Amino acid sequence: MGFEEATPIQAETIPLSSEGKDIIGQAQTGTGKTAAFGIPMLEKIDTKSQNIQGLIIAPTRELAIQVSEELDRIGSEKRVRVLSVYGGQDIQRQIRAMKKGPHIIVGTPGRLLDHIKRRTLKLDEVNTLVLDEADEMLNMGFIDDIESILKNVPDTRQTLLFSATMPGPIRKIADRFMKDPVVVKVQAKEMTVENIEQFFVKSHEREKFDVLSRLLNVQSPELAIVFGRTKRRVDELARALEIRGYMAEGIHGDLTQAKRMSVLKKFKAGRIDVLVATDVAARGLDISGVTHVYNYDIPQDPESYVHRIGRTGRAGKKGMAMTFVTPREMNYLRVVEQTTRKKMEQMRPPSSSEALEGLQRAAVDELTETVKKNNLEEYKVLARELVNNGDDSLDLIAAALKILTKEPDETPIDITPERPLTSKKKSYRKDDKKFGNRGGNRGGKSGGGGKPYNSRQRQPKRQSRDS
Repeated sequence: MGFEEATPIQAETIPLSSEGKDIIGQAQTGTGKTAAFGIPMLEKIDTKSQNIQGLIIAPTRELAIQVSEELDRIGSEKRVRVLSVYGGQDIQRQIRAMKKGPHIIVGTPGRLLDHIKRRTLKLDEVNTLVLDEADEMLNMGFIDDIESILKNVPDTRQTLLFSATMPGPIRKIADRFMKDPVVVKVQAKEMTVENIEQFFVKSHEREKFDVLSRLLNVQSPELAIVFGRTKRRVDELARALEIRGYMAEGIHGDLTQAKRMSVLKKFKAGRIDVLVATDVAARGLDISGVTHVYNYDIPQDPESYVHRIGRTGRAGKKGMAMTFVTPREMNYLRVVEQTTRKKMEQMRPPSSSEALEGLQRAAVDELTETVKKNNLEEYKVLARELVNNGDDSLDLIAAALKILTKEPDETPIDITPERPLTSKKKSYRKDDKKFGNRGGNRGGKSGGGGKPYNSRQRQPKRQSRDS
């Protein structure tokens, strides 16, 4: 999966959890908590049983999905079945999925309690319970729901509680529902990325794809990775880029391992210019030569951001990372900046004329490079004929450049809008419909401004119309 060494929280938690001890882990997001509690939990699962043996309570649907996808990957060889349940999703579909015998449930408090009341969630055989980001659940008003859920889990269970801070109500839960817990406390190390220029582009959701296309035309990456938040997003972006003439393919968790490896092999060989990926699918990618990373969707936590942009700027080479931010997501950008201790420079979205200029410059570079190779003898006879026929040399060169210039493709593209991440500042009372939507528009000033583009760069390879 690309893990090379244990993070501090993993190194301390995994041995204690494997011994069956209750644990209070005080750690920030981005320290590797999921594997810290997930690996020992998965080790204990009896796959022959149809009962739910592990329960993870998470504050938001986004975190629930992220945790379940991670556990699904870690436990895939053992064939552990993981199911996420959260508000906003068809509850009947969840009930049908429950009947297929999942071993681990990852859910948000409101929806878990709903299933308990409907008697569709049987927790009698749960031996490991995890409370993830407990302080966040407290801020959202879920403390009563959590207590109600805990009362439905056997007293013999092992309990792990993770929280960045330890306010009074969280300590009370630990006192009431945990047995002699061991406290594991780690500091989130400062995450830095050298050799990578970092920019953000402020753009509304409906404008992002056209901005991405123009960036590709202007910046001319040799190899680029575009990160999307969801599997659907990755599929749509890869298809849209193909329509616009780029050699692009996507990878995500729904693809078979063989298909993922096939796509990566083509990317490494340069037969694909743009790889579109989710965070989970991109873990552990070690691909040399990636010059640009585009965060089409801003990631939810700083660890994901650092992981994403770390795909470029390797082996001492320079890299460039662009992050798309909607006005409502500016607070997430500030959190990332605080963690990386590096302020991102705003980049102005390129115009259509700048995109065209970038493509024209690429054609000039291609023509100049061909002349330098000096293997034109077979064409010089025809060239002399054209000149002797009275055609102006300047016109001939201009015509050659026009043919070489792959003018911007403005084919209309329909990308399904994703709900923007919103501020973590506000708190809502328990209401599953509000999960992951916990703040208003706290974005910065809108408008242009920012770093202009350098259009004198090489153009990426593009497909011909009939390829």
